[in-house]
Amino acid sequence: MLLEISDLTVHYGKAEALKGVSLDVGAGSIVALIGANGAGKTTILKTISGLKRPSSGAILFEGKRIDALPAHAIVRLGISHIPEGRMVFPRMTVFDNLRTGAYLRKDSREIAGDIETMCEHFPVLGQRRTQQAGRLSGGEQQMLAIGRALMARPRLLLMDEPSMGLSPLMVEEVGRIIGDINKSGISVMLVEQNARMALELAHKAYIIEVGAIVLEGEARNLADNDRVKTAYLGG
Repeated sequence: MLLEISDLTVHYGKAEALKGVSLDVGAGSIVALIGANGAGKTTILKTISGLKRPSSGAILFEGKRIDALPAHAIVRLGISHIPEGRMVFPRMTVFDNLRTGAYLRKDSREIAGDIETMCEHFPVLGQRRTQQAGRLSGGEQQMLAIGRALMARPRLLLMDEPSMGLSPLMVEEVGRIIGDINKSGISVMLVEQNARMALELAHKAYIIEVGAIVLEGEARNLADNDRVKTAYLGG
């Protein structure tokens, strides 16, 4: 198993944000986390990537416990996190944003080659490489955020609401990109309020409510679940 989370509890002050969460991500898979705002989805991603410390429980990546490691060490192990809202550096160029994704890497020739690869995968980034990232559209910024995360050469990509604020056409494009990333061998943990898109992309899914996992299973089976249909798929 690539990622294993066991009995994870997380607090913000005295408030319990996660309540004994257990889940796993198999190598080469897409796993979706589905739930309402405030359910704990983003907290799970932040705890995996070292931005939030758990109160109890364990997180293992490739069999190694990582829940006490600093964020940069977790990136070095092979986990990249695309945060909610994309969080590109608006005053930096597209090119420099991509370079920041490789800040732990040393080989300048390989880094330059990977930037060119990103510009081939996302032609708009190549066309606008000298433009400030803040001047890109929302969809273009999402492509930049994905490209920047891939510059770390991850084995697991954490994606927080990649479709948020995008047009239906761009949501479809982002879904295609996620599928292509997974086909290249990278595992994906996908947090999405667009449950329909998430369940179409994912192999496995977890439904989280008020900090606890309430349902889990193959994504196609959950898409047929009456409770999921009513709560997340509009009936």
